[in-house]
Amino acid sequence: MGKIKIFLADDHLILREGIRSLLQKLPDIEVVGEATDGETAVNEVSRIIPDVVLMDITMPKLNGLEATRQIKEKHPQVKVLILTMHETGQYLSEMLQAGASGYVVKTTTSADLISAIRAVYHGDVYLYPSIARMLVEDYLSQVKTGEEKTSYEGLTGREREILAYIAEDKKNKEIADTLGISVRTVQAHRTNLMDKLGAHDRTELVKYAIRKGIINL
Repeated sequence: MGKIKIFLADDHLILREGIRSLLQKLPDIEVVGEATDGETAVNEVSRIIPDVVLMDITMPKLNGLEATRQIKEKHPQVKVLILTMHETGQYLSEMLQAGASGYVVKTTTSADLISAIRAVYHGDVYLYPSIARMLVEDYLSQVKTGEEKTSYEGLTGREREILAYIAEDKKNKEIADTLGISVRTVQAHRTNLMDKLGAHDRTELVKYAIRKGIINL
């Protein structure tokens, strides 16, 4: 099995050097490129096609969230792990909407960063513990009011299947091909999901799927 190819996007040289030094010691991980701004990151990722991008949110020319959106649009197979100093629900929502697979704060331990890289590489979603706690608190709040239980029980088996695929960032055509149904049917199910769960976009569906354990943290 080949090494996990990592691309580093951060405008702080000392941080990149530290992460590169850490990752180069690991037998299953290889740093294949770096960028100091979001625009360069998008271009270099398109050229190199790494497995995982470690992406800072605050960068010149193009911020990390917009760079993530562009990378995921062009190369949906590339995983993006957001690196940030911020531990807020606002950035969590924007991160998921941009298509990132994980969220790690820069104060994390080396072991947690490595675990996050391996998790997103294998297709999981990784959230830093404090961020995951926000989701749990949100979930418990809804459980207390009965909202969460009622909404999930109201979904059909097919809707639950499609919710899982949406949370995994599958496109309508991919879902349709997998389930042997039409794209129009998938779109109808997606609309019904939004209505039943009171969701306004994919971000809210992903957050719901994480809370229900439909996809892993």
